Amino acid sequence: MAIVKDSLLLDKVRGVLGNEFVIYERNGQIIIAKKRGPSKGKPTTKQLEARYKMKVAVAYAKAVIMDPEIKAYYKSLAGPGQNAFNMAVRDAYQSPEIQDIQFESETVVVTAKNEFRVAEVNVRVEDAKGVILERGKALLSRNGVSWSYKVSTVPPGGKLVIVAVDLPGNETVRELKIE
Repeated sequence: MAIVKDSLLLDKVRGVLGNEFVIYERNGQIIIAKKRGPSKGKPTTKQLEARYKMKVAVAYAKAVIMDPEIKAYYKSLAGPGQNAFNMAVRDAYQSPEIQDIQFESETVVVTAKNEFRVAEVNVRVEDAKGVILERGKALLSRNGVSWSYKVSTVPPGGKLVIVAVDLPGNETVRELKIE
């Protein structure tokens, strides 16, 4: 790859040159690179998974940038050479992270983060047999990172199932056994 500086000849030229080189512009710079051909090998399982994940992320980005509010949100996070579409794809590609779960008396405090935004945290209380006794949405605290949920029943030997969801709908699930 070569970056072209001040060339009258290549200033307006874009595309394939002699089926060997590609000339294109990115962020105001003209770039010449060797033309790549199609891969000759079969894609691996990981490659197929990555392609599918990217297809889903692009579909999310195309749909979400039609909403002016969400587009403005993603555009506000974009850096140089990026746009709202790029940020939406990036967001859809990552799941939120549940960093900590604390269970104090009757309150569950969940610390969840995402590079963009955690949209909601759901809490489910199950007994020892896996029967759901209670479920609900946790409330976001003032610090913008912790989510709180008040539990009405605490079954011994049961568990708490925490689900953090981001804007694109990616979920991360963690469980905490109740002693």
